[in-house]
Amino acid sequence: MPDDAAAARAAAEEESAFSHPPVDPDATAAYGDHPDQVIDFYAPRPGPDSAASLAPLVVVLHGGAWRARYDRRHITPFADYLARRGFAVANVEYRRGGEPLIPGQQAGESGGGEGVPLAGRWPDTLDDVAAALDALPALVREALPQADPRRTVLTGHSAGGHLALWGAARHVLPVGAPWRTDGPAPLRGVVALAPIADFEVAEKLDVCGHASLQFLGGQDGFAERRPYADPVLLLPTGIATTLVQGRTDLVVPQQVAEAYVEAAAKAGEMVGLTLLEDVGHFPLIDPAADACAVAAEEIAQLAW
Repeated sequence: MPDDAAAARAAAEEESAFSHPPVDPDATAAYGDHPDQVIDFYAPRPGPDSAASLAPLVVVLHGGAWRARYDRRHITPFADYLARRGFAVANVEYRRGGEPLIPGQQAGESGGGEGVPLAGRWPDTLDDVAAALDALPALVREALPQADPRRTVLTGHSAGGHLALWGAARHVLPVGAPWRTDGPAPLRGVVALAPIADFEVAEKLDVCGHASLQFLGGQDGFAERRPYADPVLLLPTGIATTLVQGRTDLVVPQQVAEAYVEAAAKAGEMVGLTLLEDVGHFPLIDPAADACAVAAEEIAQLAW
């Protein structure tokens, strides 16, 4: 259990990250019929000087343990932060587990009943991420002409970091998987921020209330579905990948990231790992935190 000082600091970091008002996008496009099957687009600010200097595209997948109460709005300040640093940004929504917040309820409250809402919707969550990534090139051409899809970086935070790693690994999914692609995605790279990157280690540490176990359908589905969903089992990808992790993260501890990096090395792939001292889970997406600038710089290293 964390000591009182560590818990207090983690609570303050979370409060800061969630203190920013949502930032409205410049455009929104649907990639399916469900209300959650949408992508918000943020134009680069300042914009490129000419058509010859289109902005790199950053695709953002939000976290929240794949639970409905955390939607893309909480990461819009981070999306806006990236746009203000000159990136074109696509903020992807997807179907999640449980019920969304009711008026007056705070994120993190259970919403009635025992325990917390189930994490993820199998297979809907992965269906949506795959569909969004497949639809993105055409949607970007219409909604975000300032973007250069040839310079795309996939990023995500926490459960969204898992989805970013998974989205970049679809070409190494088991044969017959509905989300498998014929070849690697045309990405400059992936920057996963405190990702749930190894489900087995995450379960040992009870990350997000056994969210990984819930996502895969409980004990009955965990072993059967892991090869289709767990990034640590989808290596090597051949795509440049960096993980950014706070050393004092109490939500997704650094052991999870380290397990993924170790597995990548055993698979013959070098994955970068940037460990930040005295940083927890939420500063990575908090525009008021220095760690957010580190995350943006890691993205820039791959994008530009």
